[in-house]
Amino acid sequence: MNTTPPVPSPDAAPTVGELEAQERRLVLTRFTHDDAWALGSLLVDLARERGAPVAIDITRGGQQLFHAALPGSTPDNDAWLTRKRRVVERYAASSLLVGTRFRAKGTTFEDSSRLDPDRYAAHGGAFPLTVEGAGVIGVAAVSGLPQLADHALVVEALERFTTS
Repeated sequence: MNTTPPVPSPDAAPTVGELEAQERRLVLTRFTHDDAWALGSLLVDLARERGAPVAIDITRGGQQLFHAALPGSTPDNDAWLTRKRRVVERYAASSLLVGTRFRAKGTTFEDSSRLDPDRYAAHGGAFPLTVEGAGVIGVAAVSGLPQLADHALVVEALERFTTS
């Protein structure tokens, strides 16, 4: 039986509460260099299975521990990875959750955050790597699909990673 959650359609955006619940659920006991390789490799495998033209990035403490650019991805995807990662680092929440919180208040991240949109993007695809007792220590990010699918891919990989 497949227990993998479905990738949401663009019309099925998760709520603030659903996104916050994901972050509470996906807390790690540790995150080493080897863990970054394992998580990154899992993301690559999932993306290849789907023919997803994505770039994948995992950082911890400002150091890039994993990067992959799959066929069909472009340098623009790397720029999106950086912009989404900065949102997670600043807000200690997924880039999708940050954008959703602004929309729930009747505004947008771009209109209300007062941050340079060339440096920050509150679009789905970057997720905090949170370690018990240490808080947010890094970011796992994907770029190349619609934002909800980018987010769902990272969440699916983290769910598999945390249960393995």
